[in-house]
Amino acid sequence: MGIWAIGDLHLSGAAPKPMDIFGPHWLDHWAKIRTFWQQHIHAEDTVLLAGDHSWAMRLADALCDLEEIALLPGKKVLIRGNHDYWWDTVTKVNQVAPSGLVAIQADFTAVEDFAVCGTRGWLCPGPQKLSAQDMKIYQRELCRLEMALTKAQSAGYTDLIALLHYPPVNELHQASGFTELLARYQVKHCIYGHLHGVSPQNAFEGYHNGTYYHLVACDYLDFAPKRIL
Repeated sequence: MGIWAIGDLHLSGAAPKPMDIFGPHWLDHWAKIRTFWQQHIHAEDTVLLAGDHSWAMRLADALCDLEEIALLPGKKVLIRGNHDYWWDTVTKVNQVAPSGLVAIQADFTAVEDFAVCGTRGWLCPGPQKLSAQDMKIYQRELCRLEMALTKAQSAGYTDLIALLHYPPVNELHQASGFTELLARYQVKHCIYGHLHGVSPQNAFEGYHNGTYYHLVACDYLDFAPKRIL
């Protein structure tokens, strides 16, 4: 059993959107991801998907993209990204999601001995003061992450993985409510996406206060899922 992660697939089966408008490295990006996935990931593995799965605006239109993902090997765990406008409620997503896909929000799902705890996250306070609305969403997402972590611990899990879409720090990599929660609950790994065009020297990655942080936006990974465990 292996645990892998990747984010920001940005599929567009219902209304194709060429991704190479964001740079030539995005040309046929889904084919690159799919080829690596089929060669390295197996049915008994799990892939954590860190949001921004589809450009669709409605759940019905996103289904073809979810089905594309479902055809690939392994169990898939999804959280919502900021561009997943098709994501109505987590309950509705799970009601129609193809077999092998599970969506989580403010909750966890078990992967062998690990509990994967998920929520979208949000912008973190920093040098530029957040608006009142952004602070409200930030606080709500902190509550959702703590709810997921608490549920996992109450169920007896001690090996925790946090799956976010937004980075858990601001642009200066300063501590936040998210990093405080991850340290307090002794989370082993934090996986996040959202950031594009980030160079390795500018990424917030590696061990910090006992948690290993992974940036898994697909272009950062050169369109190859990263093995976490």
